[in-house]
Amino acid sequence: MILRAACSMLSPAGPKARLSIFIYHRVLEHADPLFPDEVDRVRFDQSMRWISAWFTVLPLAEAVARLSRGDLPARAASITFDDGYADNYLHALPILQRHGLKATFFISTGFLDGGRMWNDSVIESVRNATVDRIDCAVLGLGELAVETVTEKRAALERIIPAVKHLQHVAREDAVQHIMDRCRARLPSDLMLTTAQLRALHAAEMEIGAHTVSHPILANGSDADALREMGDSRDRLESILGTRVGLFAYPNGKFGRDYRLEHREMARRLGFDAAVSTNWGANAQATDPFQLNRFTPWDRTRLRFGLRALNNLRSTQTGSAG
Repeated sequence: MILRAACSMLSPAGPKARLSIFIYHRVLEHADPLFPDEVDRVRFDQSMRWISAWFTVLPLAEAVARLSRGDLPARAASITFDDGYADNYLHALPILQRHGLKATFFISTGFLDGGRMWNDSVIESVRNATVDRIDCAVLGLGELAVETVTEKRAALERIIPAVKHLQHVAREDAVQHIMDRCRARLPSDLMLTTAQLRALHAAEMEIGAHTVSHPILANGSDADALREMGDSRDRLESILGTRVGLFAYPNGKFGRDYRLEHREMARRLGFDAAVSTNWGANAQATDPFQLNRFTPWDRTRLRFGLRALNNLRSTQTGSAG
């Protein structure tokens, strides 16, 4: 009750309302020993129970439109997912439905139907490695042990940052190098199928675009960025038979992952709004093409609520040129 009242004070109804947008990626069936902080079904159900108790959850498109008009309800919030993992359909959807919540799922279309994101290729290679050590000299990391869970976790903590911001071709080469060295059998069911995507949409969940191959837009050419953004939207509209008006920047930090020219591309492509991963809540003055998102990572109700309240205090309006 106290946390709900505090949310009402920081985010009243009307023109002074603040919109919190929560971001998730995966909802695992069980806790992952390699990534113990990753959200599983139990933690996700818990967080949805807390969010629904403290906030008025709206579909993102509706929330953005009402934020612009100045008629949001008190404690307004939206729930979003990035990338398009199959567990969004298998595990997140039933929990959302149980709590009566709608969410928006931003899909990287190039990974539908058996694809795999580069980071998952690295993770699953290390997880299922059939060797004890791998040569990562090409990344400047030397030789890394990958026999125990602790060693695998330590290796991934070094490999993923080393690969993440490489240019596209260099990143592909680095990932292939890791795959070759680990000699592992990799899963092909991590991402949504087209049928699962349609089922999410049929369940009245919103679908947004998230590029085709999830590149770091700031690392590539303008032509490549425009194609990635537009093609992902077009593919989704073809699959779903409906307009797709929302976009999420891959990785999503301004300056590092996207720039103002990409914000302008989203506008010119006809999107209604675009979301970043810049922390903070959103005020009426916030740029609708640089909406802020955040999710508390705490495991206890009090700490989760306090961090959500702290996020409400910050209302970045977007980066200007």
